[in-house]
Amino acid sequence: MPSSTGDSILPLSDGAPHQPNDTPAPPLEDSSVLVQVSEALPSLDAVHRFLSSPRCGAISTFVGITRDNFAGKKVAHLSYEGYTPMAVKELRSLCRDAKARHPFVEKLVAVHILGDCPVGEASVIVGCSSPHRREAVRCTEYLIDELKGRVPIWKKEVYEGDEGSVWKENVEWREGRRRRVMVKE
Repeated sequence: MPSSTGDSILPLSDGAPHQPNDTPAPPLEDSSVLVQVSEALPSLDAVHRFLSSPRCGAISTFVGITRDNFAGKKVAHLSYEGYTPMAVKELRSLCRDAKARHPFVEKLVAVHILGDCPVGEASVIVGCSSPHRREAVRCTEYLIDELKGRVPIWKKEVYEGDEGSVWKENVEWREGRRRRVMVKE
């Protein structure tokens, strides 16, 4: 993608929910974004190396880990499904939106696993680098919240024993309301 040479500065995130905006986000250079949807995630060390920059004093990351329980049930593993080309396209769009909301962020990462994810293993990593911590932390929070609400990747929680499994929608704010949808198989 071509680099952006625009000289306008957009306001910092105010923590408000994502609202579509008619102003196009500045394009991102391929070298400033790491987006991946696959059966394996890069290591956290590889993510930090990618985000590292001599112009940035802050790297912020979020790593989502499969926990071993939910509502009194023992979780065996999570299983993720998605249509990779669409998920990658939406992750790139999410990174453009994050850059527009947080213009001082230099590099961004948004990677997600597909397939089975055992307890204790990472299923998602998002992060960014910026000159200062506040911008990096806010952008990382925006990335994970929006990823869970926008990217077409579906999660199935598989329980041990005869407890079965449940397809889950993430708890996210929608039109000012919190909701969770679960469908038992």
